Amino acid sequence: MYFRGGPVIPFNTMKEKVKEYVLITIGVLLVVVGVYFFKFPNNFSIGGVTALAILLSSFFGEGVSSGTIVLVVNILLLIVGYLILGKNFGNRTAYGSILMSLALKALEVLVPMNRPITNEPVLELAFAVALPAAGAAILFNIGASTGGTDVVAMLLKKYTNTDIGRSLFYTDLLLTLAAFLVFDVKTGLLSLLGLILKSAVVDSAIENMNLHKYFTVICEDPNPICDYIINGLNRSATVFEAQGAFSHKNKKIILTVMSRVQAIQLRKFIKQTEPEAFMLITNTSEIIGRGFRG
Repeated sequence: MYFRGGPVIPFNTMKEKVKEYVLITIGVLLVVVGVYFFKFPNNFSIGGVTALAILLSSFFGEGVSSGTIVLVVNILLLIVGYLILGKNFGNRTAYGSILMSLALKALEVLVPMNRPITNEPVLELAFAVALPAAGAAILFNIGASTGGTDVVAMLLKKYTNTDIGRSLFYTDLLLTLAAFLVFDVKTGLLSLLGLILKSAVVDSAIENMNLHKYFTVICEDPNPICDYIINGLNRSATVFEAQGAFSHKNKKIILTVMSRVQAIQLRKFIKQTEPEAFMLITNTSEIIGRGFRG
């Protein structure tokens, strides 16, 4: 469809795009708050471009801030990414990278940080890990990122047979260990602890964001339950024939997946209408198909 010589973007597609970039913005800003207010003031070198910026800024002195180094490195990586990867280089990664770099620079101007917010480095480490991890989980979940080492990963993937995940982990570990030499043992140990916690927190956050409930319901009459699932919860289900091993009675097995809120409603409905039904409810975070993740 065209309008005045240009394509018209379907409303649903445009709405999804807007939602996508709003989520990217929220994710990036969570990363920025964690990095600027908690990571930079404490010199926590927990991997990535921000860790490199912390180490380099200590060599350059007050004349060059960590935010400036992040901006320069990210711009250089973006240029290299577009020149080498071309169309394969994602616009979402570019947007996330630029937004993060500019937001860090803006905070340096608006809210200068000369020292940590508190005198509790472990407390600040918790926020330095948790906030960026939550932001990264949002970004990873929709296939976006803040650039930096992700661009390096794309380049490695194209030109080498290197195990990218392992290579990036070793790079992050090297930057973290450098904190022992550049700063002190306390900062180095806290950075190492942060690196260990980071991947676990990101994985946990992604899993919880995608968490759904998987129902296996064994009953004699599946019709009321299926009707409620379809018309009341706007979900679908699969029904199997079965037979009780002890009673030898014919049974039906209903399989369905839904959100946690819907799961509470379905469980309540089944207990009220089919009290003899047998329910198995499990957590699942990897659901691929229509109505769920693509």
